[in-house]
Amino acid sequence: MGIQDIIEGKKQWRAHMARVKALPPDYQIVYKEMQRYLFKVGPVELTDGSLLSGIVDFFEEGVAAGKGVLELIGNDVAAFADDLIKDSRTYAEIYQESLSGKPGTAEK
Repeated sequence: MGIQDIIEGKKQWRAHMARVKALPPDYQIVYKEMQRYLFKVGPVELTDGSLLSGIVDFFEEGVAAGKGVLELIGNDVAAFADDLIKDSRTYAEIYQESLSGKPGTAEK
């Protein structure tokens, strides 16, 4: 990864966060909780940026439709996030596989 990639990544992240800050406060709170949870769980797809920007897209559509954030996702933020990544591999699974020496053996 070169310096230009790092700079471009920072620009994209700032643009992404500007979209988050444009959301109503309740949406921002839920987004930040989901982001914190997903960073902790560590789905592999998180690094390509499409998961988080997809959440913002979904939230922007909810705002445009005049819905509250909990109307969109329900009362359990973690359950909603888990459902988003249910078919995703996590870094924890990859680590467990590396310890056992057998690919695809990590339990879900």
